Amino acid sequence: MKNYKGTLFLILIIMMLGFSCNNDENPLADCENEEFFCEFGSRNFEMGFSTWPYAPTVASIENTYDFIGENADIYSEHIDSNIPWNAWINDLSLPSEFTNDIASRASKKLPNAKLTVSVSLLNSSRSDLAFDYDGSIPDYAALNDKEIEDAYFKHLQYIAEQLNPDYLLLAIEVNELLKNAPEKWDAYKLLMANIRARIQEEFPALQISESITLHNFYQPDVTDSDSFIEEIANYANTMELVSISFYPFFKGLKTEQEFKRAFDFVHEKIERPIAIAETNHLAEDLSVEAVNLFIAGNESEQNDYLKALLTQAQIHDYEYVIWWAHRDFDELWETFPEEVKDLGRIWRDTGLLDEEGRERPSYETWKLVLNH
Repeated sequence: MKNYKGTLFLILIIMMLGFSCNNDENPLADCENEEFFCEFGSRNFEMGFSTWPYAPTVASIENTYDFIGENADIYSEHIDSNIPWNAWINDLSLPSEFTNDIASRASKKLPNAKLTVSVSLLNSSRSDLAFDYDGSIPDYAALNDKEIEDAYFKHLQYIAEQLNPDYLLLAIEVNELLKNAPEKWDAYKLLMANIRARIQEEFPALQISESITLHNFYQPDVTDSDSFIEEIANYANTMELVSISFYPFFKGLKTEQEFKRAFDFVHEKIERPIAIAETNHLAEDLSVEAVNLFIAGNESEQNDYLKALLTQAQIHDYEYVIWWAHRDFDELWETFPEEVKDLGRIWRDTGLLDEEGRERPSYETWKLVLNH
């Protein structure tokens, strides 16, 4: 009888192990239905939005923060504008436009969400230093001149002290500098090595990073793409956290398989933890007649991208995902100067809500995973 019971027990163990293996091969076997994300346990990454508003009104700004508070557990303050170089270099009073902006962001800080702050060292074309408030940039022999280093450190220090973030991106889309102004790249790396060390010493608990664009890492528009990819991968892997900026429609990626191949490339090249610092995808057609650009987009394709993104974030334990922005900003775009309207149009129709505030299918996907 003892041998019979022992044999029966062994058979039961083998059957249980067999069922376990089958479920790994088919994770939906554990799902009561085939609802998206049901094969996973609890969500292991944070989800949020930038604070980019949808209209040029105080109400829009307040509504954006309210929306984030209800639909995110992290959010991003994106500071990609002017740097008061002259004030930092010459110990002058800071421009009120700068201090008021930072104070406004600080006053709206969400108490129950983590904060990631992205600061741009570079101009919008990612080819040189960001402009001062008078449109100038400081004279320099190389980007790692001590005067530039000290001024930029003060800039980051001030922002970090005022906003007290959990994450600080020291520079935005830095691989674009190698593409657009390769002669500045070596000096940039020296500059950021010094900045990184100083910020870590000043704020030891702060997680720091720099962002790179996946679209021009995965498919760089350069002559020697292999060398470019190797250089960016090597540089990114010196970071404790690699932050990704990704707009897949920039490279014509439209299907789940194409999205996954881009993410597979990242996981092959990057050995460090990953965060998605900014991303989105078209929910409507994009047409810019001035440059003869047309990219088809629709809500279904946007939702496919979001599902691919969130799946990869779960499987590969991303730190967080930031969607830019939560709602189409047609009203804000109407106020743009004519010379930048074409640029603004690129991201205008990428919200999880449309310009009227109507929820798209991607919003339902977002809420499903957020509550998982």
